[in-house]
Amino acid sequence: MTALLPNVSAPGTTAILLATTDCPFNLTAAAQAGLRSGQSLAPLCTLCCCGILNRTLAVAFMVSLAFAIIVGNVVTLTVFVQTRQSRTPQGYLKVSLAIADMMVGVLVVPFSVYTEISLMVRSAPPIWYQGSSTSPAATSSLGGLVSPWQPCMLIGPVFAGCTFVSISTIFLMTLERSVAILWPLHKDALVTRRRTLLLILLSWAGSFLLALSPLILSSNFTLEYNECSRMCIYTPLLFGSRLPPDANILLLFPAFDITLLSGTFAVNIVSFTSIRRYSKKRKLLSEGSLNDGGGGGGGCPHRPSFSDIKAAKTIGILTFAFTASFSPIAVFVLGNVVGYTWCNFSFFAFWILTGNSCCNVIIYSVRDHRFRKGVTLLFQQDRSPPHTEKT
Repeated sequence: MTALLPNVSAPGTTAILLATTDCPFNLTAAAQAGLRSGQSLAPLCTLCCCGILNRTLAVAFMVSLAFAIIVGNVVTLTVFVQTRQSRTPQGYLKVSLAIADMMVGVLVVPFSVYTEISLMVRSAPPIWYQGSSTSPAATSSLGGLVSPWQPCMLIGPVFAGCTFVSISTIFLMTLERSVAILWPLHKDALVTRRRTLLLILLSWAGSFLLALSPLILSSNFTLEYNECSRMCIYTPLLFGSRLPPDANILLLFPAFDITLLSGTFAVNIVSFTSIRRYSKKRKLLSEGSLNDGGGGGGGCPHRPSFSDIKAAKTIGILTFAFTASFSPIAVFVLGNVVGYTWCNFSFFAFWILTGNSCCNVIIYSVRDHRFRKGVTLLFQQDRSPPHTEKT
């Protein structure tokens, strides 16, 4: 979720984000001196990554993505809230996932759009840009210096927290389906609405606590808008030319993500192995090569229902889609740890992960016939049936 991008200290300023690649760079000490002396501001980054055409295309992509995320998740929430059959533990988990995706579309993406447009139309970046790096601190009425508020202090943890919520919710959905597959007779007793709501609450609290952990556990990190990824990311403050001794705190993020995704895949493997065994016995029973044995189901009297099997497959697709969108971020973060900084790759990595927020509604539409029926009823509820139609 974050990148270990190096900083540099300039006299009289806070740490300034610098991307040590051959493409973009942020404000340098010379640019700071020019800003304070009234001269023209040095370019924030080179033409290859931050030219007017590049920014225009990036803004158009971000606006389209924000629209898709908001519309798709509004439809998802409306269908699940209005459909009584969706008021189940699985339905509550899907609502939690949709809310997390919605927050990305409402807060994170629009902020990047606003920042990119501001950098295009203004001769100077916003006063909050890179914290107090781009402008002198204002003087308060009490005589102290007051740095401008950094919006990334809100947007960054929201994006990280929503990503962690998505991962933990997919993990909980996988566990819920595995219980339905492996112990169908005990599903209602083990997976209750109250327990599900409690787990959802704990996942939200734990996810946002983890998202804030670099700021809680250390004072050597800040959040800044990065020119490469067009996102608010955590940035360690350098001591001279070295990273702080606790820079490895940021590895908590990929460690949490990889651990939960690995657990999700492990549970899915167990569930699908069970499904395959049931399907094989079912096929043998239909061909007459397997005796009933008095069990009423070819030795599997408590097989899961068809809807449970299909729901498990749908969640497996959700897991695969999220893993595919998360993998570039994992590669990017691990590459940063060993000293590589990829500017263009960071943009694609962060925004591929962001684009996953509009994928779930597509998967539901393709795989869940109840969801498709709910969407159809949602858009046809204002239409009265023809007079000739018989009920």
